[in-house]
Amino acid sequence: MLKPLAYRLRPKTIDEIIGQENLVGKDGFLRKCIESNTMVSIIFFGPPGCGKTTIAEAYAASRKIKYIKLNAVTSGKKELEAAIEECKMFPEAFVIIDEVHRLNKDKQDILLPYIEDGTIYLLGCTTQNPYMAINKAVRSRCHLLEVKALKNEEIVIGLKRAITSPNGLNNSIEIDDDALMYIAKLTSGDMRYALNFLDVIKMSVKSKHVTLNDVKQILKVPNWQMDEDEGEHYDSLSAFQKSIRGSDVDAALYYLARLCIVQDLESIKRRLLVIAYEDIGLGNPPAVDRVSNAIRAAEAVGFPEAIIPLAFAVCELALSPKSRASVDSMHGAMDYAENHPMDVQDYLKLTPVNVQEEDKYPYDRADLWAKIQYLPDSIKDRQFFFPNENASSPYEKALNENYIKLKKTKRSNNLRQLKKTSNK
Repeated sequence: MLKPLAYRLRPKTIDEIIGQENLVGKDGFLRKCIESNTMVSIIFFGPPGCGKTTIAEAYAASRKIKYIKLNAVTSGKKELEAAIEECKMFPEAFVIIDEVHRLNKDKQDILLPYIEDGTIYLLGCTTQNPYMAINKAVRSRCHLLEVKALKNEEIVIGLKRAITSPNGLNNSIEIDDDALMYIAKLTSGDMRYALNFLDVIKMSVKSKHVTLNDVKQILKVPNWQMDEDEGEHYDSLSAFQKSIRGSDVDAALYYLARLCIVQDLESIKRRLLVIAYEDIGLGNPPAVDRVSNAIRAAEAVGFPEAIIPLAFAVCELALSPKSRASVDSMHGAMDYAENHPMDVQDYLKLTPVNVQEEDKYPYDRADLWAKIQYLPDSIKDRQFFFPNENASSPYEKALNENYIKLKKTKRSNNLRQLKKTSNK
């Protein structure tokens, strides 16, 4: 049986990779590794369909080095141990692991010493943010490389290659350039999706010459979503958020309507969640929860009925009190943390070493928790949270008052003394 088109056209070397100049271009990281014969472990991260696993395999093949492919979800300890034993038979070897963020602790414990001593070089692939999803022990031993969604022009190059390739459609069909660009715009940078759709076109269109109209008949999307300047779509999303932030419910409904007409539920969902947490936030926390419920309802019923819960959420957010206190405070904290790395206090660590019982965190003393110093000594009085001075909701006002009250409490890093001077 003939394999899917996307599978048949997988690049075999990095020279066949489309796009990703920062990785495989003339000055790309992977190409420099090959030229300098440098071996490193790598974690590739990026959206689905951008080519993470393909790049990992093509990179290993370009180096002409043994590689074994596993999946963190389906491959157990036995498969992992067998792969390591096989790698020991070669001077250098790669282990490619899809969904690497799903490696459990047992599997990590098996891998780490062999990554450390160079028995294996890990090529991990994940759609998740590696700083959040990858265990620090694994992450610290790897280079993190972002694989980006492909541009429309790059998708078109891939489609044309698929049409002409002997392993692809072998010139069995011809597709107009405007039809190819239309397909590319539908893919959101996902080459696999584009090639799968090309397979569908080959099976569905009887004529050898495929036009834009033929493609539209297969996948019906309102014309104006596919404007030459697709920036209009993103401008609508931007105006949508700004209208809600500015409490203009009429404008918010208008831009929601534009997005609903093209049935772009994915963009609406993402933007609504961002708006809820970023612009409403502490001003009306229950509204944030209700947005999540509305999104689930929209997913459950689909269009056209999805407009009902979406309109409910947008009206509430637009008319709700606003507060950016939490997100603005977080940005400030992240900027500081990035430039000022500091050790966690010993008594706050998960498993403190060489700390006497009297100096350990008092899990059984709730009366002391608000008196303990949590920031490192050098920044113990630094402020990261800045209350919204224009808070209008009773809830946020109460939070601000509580924050002021808590700031008046003197905190201490001398837990032994705290335990002696405070009564239960």
